[in-house]
Amino acid sequence: MPLHDDIYTEPSPLDFDTLANLGPLTPLAGVWEGDRGLDVKPKAEGPKKQAYVERIELQPIDPQTNGPQLFYGLRYHAHVVKPGQVKTYHDQVGYWLWEPATGTLIQTLAIPRGQIAMAVGHAAADARAFELVARLGDEHANICSNPFLAEAFRTIEYRIRVQIDDDGNWSYDEDTVLLIRGRAEPFHHTDRNRLRKIAEPTPNPMAQSSF
Repeated sequence: MPLHDDIYTEPSPLDFDTLANLGPLTPLAGVWEGDRGLDVKPKAEGPKKQAYVERIELQPIDPQTNGPQLFYGLRYHAHVVKPGQVKTYHDQVGYWLWEPATGTLIQTLAIPRGQIAMAVGHAAADARAFELVARLGDEHANICSNPFLAEAFRTIEYRIRVQIDDDGNWSYDEDTVLLIRGRAEPFHHTDRNRLRKIAEPTPNPMAQSSF
């Protein structure tokens, strides 16, 4: 966003109802399940397909400001297992953020294998589909991995596309591009799932206080 002359003063008045100000993220708020996930991952013998079941919770947070910059967002936790199993297959936390002034979307993510990333995209407030990208070395949308992953399975790009369907469900397609030690060509580690709502979101703390 263009820098204001005043980089300290927060916007005023401020609407504290996050659920009313999420733009294209509005349909994602709530608790979701998906049982048709498909992961294509690298193995020594070649690509392997793995079905998975996912539960993801996306709850509104209070508005966030950096001086005049304003974000509305959702805090999320995604938990993934293989069908019929209890052991965690994948765990991920982070935030989805929307900046109304610029139409910027941000997804931050962290996984407990020593990796974090921030992907960025743009969309209209009423968009029903959008895409965010992170690239290794990008100043504003980067990827950071622990030394083992950086050496053996270096992630050079992460891309997620979200599609909101007319029935209120939504789906995502992810493409994580890896440079794997010993392989000449990049590997496209892909994940996709379609999610159905099982619970409504809880209003953010400041919105609850105004009821």
